[in-house]
Amino acid sequence: MTKSKLTSIDSLSFQDLQGDADFIPLMTNEDEDAMDKEELPEVLPILPLRNTVLFPGVIIPITAGRDKSIKLINETNKGSKIIGVVSQKEEEKEEPGIEDINTTGTVAKILRVLKMPDGNTTVIIQGTKRFKVSEVLTSEPYITATITDVAEAKPAKDSAEFKEVIKSIRKLALDIIKDSPTIPTEASFAIKNIKSDAFLINFVSSNLNISVKEKQELLEISSLMDRAMETLKYMNLELQKLSLRNDIHSKVHSDINQQQREYFLHQQMKTIQEELGGSSSEEEIEAMRVRAKSKSWNKEVGEHFDKELAKLQRMNPQVAEYSIQRSYLDLILDLPWNEFSVDKFDLKRARKILDRDHFGLDDVKKRIIEYLAVLKLRNDMKSPILCLYGPPGVGKTSLGKSIAEALGRKYVRISLGGLRDEAEIRGHRKTYIGAMPGRIIKSLKKVKTSNPVFVLDEIDKLSVGSQGDPSSAMLEVLDPEQNNAFYDNFLELGFDLSKVMFIATSNSLSTIQPALRDRMEIINVSGYTIEEKVEIAKRHLLPKQLEEHGLKKEHLQIPKPQLEKIVEGYTRESGVRSLEKQIAKMVRYAAMNIAMEEEYTVKITNDIIVEVLGAPRLERDKYENNDVAGVVTGLAWTRVGGDILFIESTLSKGKGLLNMTGNLGKVMKESATLAMEYIKSNAELLGVDPEVFDKYNVHIHVPEGATPKDGPSAGITMLTSLVSLFTQRKVKKSIAMTGEITLRGKVLPVGGIKEKILAAKRARIKEILLCEDNKRDIDEIKPEYLKGLKFHYVKEMSDVLSLALTKEKVKNAKKL
Repeated sequence: MTKSKLTSIDSLSFQDLQGDADFIPLMTNEDEDAMDKEELPEVLPILPLRNTVLFPGVIIPITAGRDKSIKLINETNKGSKIIGVVSQKEEEKEEPGIEDINTTGTVAKILRVLKMPDGNTTVIIQGTKRFKVSEVLTSEPYITATITDVAEAKPAKDSAEFKEVIKSIRKLALDIIKDSPTIPTEASFAIKNIKSDAFLINFVSSNLNISVKEKQELLEISSLMDRAMETLKYMNLELQKLSLRNDIHSKVHSDINQQQREYFLHQQMKTIQEELGGSSSEEEIEAMRVRAKSKSWNKEVGEHFDKELAKLQRMNPQVAEYSIQRSYLDLILDLPWNEFSVDKFDLKRARKILDRDHFGLDDVKKRIIEYLAVLKLRNDMKSPILCLYGPPGVGKTSLGKSIAEALGRKYVRISLGGLRDEAEIRGHRKTYIGAMPGRIIKSLKKVKTSNPVFVLDEIDKLSVGSQGDPSSAMLEVLDPEQNNAFYDNFLELGFDLSKVMFIATSNSLSTIQPALRDRMEIINVSGYTIEEKVEIAKRHLLPKQLEEHGLKKEHLQIPKPQLEKIVEGYTRESGVRSLEKQIAKMVRYAAMNIAMEEEYTVKITNDIIVEVLGAPRLERDKYENNDVAGVVTGLAWTRVGGDILFIESTLSKGKGLLNMTGNLGKVMKESATLAMEYIKSNAELLGVDPEVFDKYNVHIHVPEGATPKDGPSAGITMLTSLVSLFTQRKVKKSIAMTGEITLRGKVLPVGGIKEKILAAKRARIKEILLCEDNKRDIDEIKPEYLKGLKFHYVKEMSDVLSLALTKEKVKNAKKL
């Protein structure tokens, strides 16, 4: 037995009506007798059914989709509501003629007609009696024919054999309903409540899982006993099929273990992936194996890869570890094992590239050329670990690109600023979800070569966090004796970094871990002089900004005097980053006028600079006059290069207290205390009345109080300021100084000399006082940078005072 399906013309089984109580066919023998006694009309409209057979007493819904069928139903429903139903010989026939239908059918009564939203008509009919077509009268608009009654031979009412057959049919029907997963259990309710034997046979025959032809043969059997036996035969066959199917399912289910089940699902997924146009896991594994053959790794790496690939092959693709393992193997295949770019040993070409891209920076260029020369002669050399140290904006990072081009190598850069997780360097262990290799290995995978120029930007800004110390992790990366087998936690293999040329950049050496600093070759990239800045602006900055703003050289010209004015009046840095911003403003001035089609001066003048950039804001860098006692110009080093600062001191009636302001650090305050104690102990030699120290308070101030200041470099400046204050003697014009002092009266050397010299030139200083030991720093500076400067080298504090102070007193000198 099976549940029939709604067709395009006429068919539904009784089981589609299980939810409608009005149509449950609880037919009795009396109902059957009354149906047999009904007179048949001589002529009936004939309705062909496409894929089912109607049996007497059975109620089925049919869907009429053909025009002839719809017209027949509509006209008959208004009249007698009696039609003749026959099955088609061939289901595919769309417009069947008399020769395409069976001659034996069932008279049906129309119970209900329903109009469906899709335009079709659903009709619920009930079979009454069998008939045979005698003669076809018309075929249009639908088939009509004369019919004859086909009597049904029934067995005797007391036939024991027939009763046993009926019992068997009822029992088998219930068994089939119970064992079949497709027949609803509610169908057993109908089987149990059918009282008519003939209707039970017809109802079961109508729902058998057999072909339309076989059902038609059952309908044509005149003897009810013979039809019951034939139905019983089909039911036994169906029950056997169900039992066999269930046995096979049970046996197969018990034989399939978990691994086989996973394999079966995996095969299904493979098929689905192929249908979607993807590739299966086997294809991916085979593709990896093919790629591995082309890699030039050593035996150890090859064996490790084969082992990990076999592990992937055994994994279930649905587990989370599968994707991690696949990513791991992809990483091994993507890394450039022993793949190197060819170095270019044309030293003259390399020098031209470095000179083209960067003005100045002679020490760096010399070191790169030296490295190329040695590499050319030896052809096998561990790459140096260079650290370019200097203020921002001097071209440390961009220098890496030029070096890469000069060497003919790939360029890669990572920023280390704020990095505080050790795993960013060494990678995560594969046991963690979301594990990834470190940034060193990821960058090499991206650049696809084992000897790139690798810029480690802002190495001084590495932080220490709860996830470890990345500075310590960098030790292995930057140690030439260890990085030939750098171990990444995710990779789990040693990777050779010895051919990578690492270039670190730093603004300060004090924040770099000493052990890490020891592994690098420090190259000081100091700031630029005014002349260098002007040349850089002319060669690089102005052409770059013109190109970025869509202008050409003829649209804007800035002569050297005007570039110098921009440098002096609007920038205050060692590098050229601020200078580039000011030049960009000038270029935007030209771009705006061109876009608005207004006239403007192509050749920039001083007036236009003031109009566009405003009044010069940095005149405070200029040297101040010496008409006030106690004001001295000092030289200082900052993270952004050299600078000048003014030490001011004054006296007020009091008890000899020393006050210091200006956001000074501990070391700077100690310098002031040292200077004060030196003056007190040498008061007579300096011409200072010792009673002054008990009657007056001394206040030392360094302007720009919002800026923190510290370091020993202001020692001699504070000393000069205090002696000038106590003696009311003038400080020489256009003089500046830097140096540390001791309690014994010695002057000690300090650092950052070149940056301080550049700051002095910006401020139009003419003379500079330095410790004698700083003379070696001056000798390393190009003579053109020192043009216009006069240097005085001192050993003792007394030398400082004799050189810095005049015998002339300031106007309106205080009487102490």
